[in-house]
Formats: sequence, C-alpha cells, structure tokens
Amino acid sequence: MLRSSLIYVALILLGCSQPHYKDPHVVIYTNFGDIEVELYPDKAPKTVAAFLSYVDSGYYTNSFFYRVVKTEDMSGVNYGIIQGGIWLSNPKQYAAIPGIPHESTKQSGLSHTSGTISLARTTPGTASSEFFICVGDQTQFDHGNTHSGDTLGFAAFGKVFSGMDIVRKIQDQKSSGESFNEKIKIEKIKRL
Repeated sequence: MLRSSLIYVALILLGCSQPHYKDPHVVIYTNFGDIEVELYPDKAPKTVAAFLSYVDSGYYTNSFFYRVVKTEDMSGVNYGIIQGGIWLSNPKQYAAIPGIPHESTKQSGLSHTSGTISLARTTPGTASSEFFICVGDQTQFDHGNTHSGDTLGFAAFGKVFSGMDIVRKIQDQKSSGESFNEKIKIEKIKRL
C-alpha cells in the first residue's frame, strides 16, 4: 500500500513539472542554446496548424538558420531577422510542401514586434516551412507595407517566449550579405 502511494505521488509530481500553457509552445534546439516559442492558433490557425504538422513530422531535424539581416541603430544595437527552415537541409521535402493560405497581420491582429516568428514567402500562399524571427520591431513586415513586394505583409504566428538572448547570439554570427558564413544548426524543433 505504501509503495503504490509513493508511486502515485511521484506520478503527480512528474505531471506537475511539465508547464501547461493556454497556447502551444515549441522549442527550437540549436547549438547556441534553446529558443522557446509560443504559437497563436486562435489568431493564425492555418499557419500554426501547418507549422506544428512540420514539427510533429520531424522536418526541422538537422535543419539550419541560414539567412540573417542586420541593421545597426544609432546606439550600435543590431536588429533585423534570422531565417531558417529546411530549404537547404532537405530541398526535396521543401519542394513537396504545398503553400499555406496567407493569414496577414490584418487578419490575425499580430504585428512583427521583437521576437515575433513569421513565415517567409515570395507571393501570398507560397509560404511553407521557412520561418524568420524578428530581432527588434520589424513592423515593415505587417499588412499595409510594401516590404513584401505587395501590401499583404507576412504571416506572423507566434512569439519567442524565452531565449531571445540565443536569437541575438545567432544573429551576431559572422555573415556575408544576408547569409551566415557558417549555417547555424537547428538540431530539432519539438512541442513542449
């Protein structure tokens, strides 16, 4: 009886150690550290569902952050984006993924503030596995601006919950133009 009571208490304690959030969280595991991201399915349901399906399928295992934009403000602080996905690590899988219907920031009510995760795209409806994280406010990516080549902006769908220091550390790595000199490995992305 005592032994079964101890097992029961241990199971309860283990269950309590896992955080429970209203919205889903994923962790991006990199060789620089972990980035925890909160996703907003109530605001961008199609985008979040697609991203989580790629996470659950293991598409991001051994993928990369490969693109970076760095702009220095007057105080010498870098802002911009880091972009990653499977485009370079698994081009066949990348080519096989259909585009996601575009959920603009006008629809979602989100904005590309610092820490926002969003989908990269060319034209509306072509976004799939490639994503970027904003370093500093990047509202030029919101609906109504022409930075995307049209005025529809990009599909924001979540925000860094913890690990923004890791995002900045990644952004600070050496680069040429908009490419990292050495790609930054994404070991995997997993749901919490």
